[in-house]
Amino acid sequence: MRRVQGARWSARAATAAAVALLTCTAACGGTETGSGSPTPSGPRSSASHARFVEDIPWADGGRVGMYYAAGRGLMEQHQDTAGGPWSKPRLVYATEGDACRSITLKAFRDTVTAIANWGVYCADGEPPTESVAAVGTRDLATWDTRATEDFDGWEKATPVAGTEDLLFTRTSTEWLTRLRWSPAGGFGEVRNIRR
Repeated sequence: MRRVQGARWSARAATAAAVALLTCTAACGGTETGSGSPTPSGPRSSASHARFVEDIPWADGGRVGMYYAAGRGLMEQHQDTAGGPWSKPRLVYATEGDACRSITLKAFRDTVTAIANWGVYCADGEPPTESVAAVGTRDLATWDTRATEDFDGWEKATPVAGTEDLLFTRTSTEWLTRLRWSPAGGFGEVRNIRR
């Protein structure tokens, strides 16, 4: 009798697991996270924003979104106009590190900045060990990146008054850490300024 009850319980558990998997797959829109590829009938008119860690409005009513792809790195997709098709996924920064929870995106006219971090147990709240500052220009056809190792991560990106330069910063009780980007020269060197 115990074997029959055990077999019934196993069958019920397997059925429940299969139903949960099918429900999740249907709700998430498929099994390929972030594929963004055109459907057989043509390009998609919209994407499921559930796959993006962060997405923001961008120039001319479009949107830009980013997500972490396990074993690949930081991925980007964008719409040029509101409701238009999403671009194919683009690898902005390659790494096999463990992704953190968030990505910070900010748009400055036709330029977009991104801050992304990786590190062991980073998704569980540990500080990152690899931080990337990225700047997308030329309708996001070009991405300039700078990785900083053994660093707690950039906090924000801001425009530099009177220029088209951008400044990535992180503050601590002892240091102000800065990384400047310019359209002409790209990223400069990381500077630590004692507070």
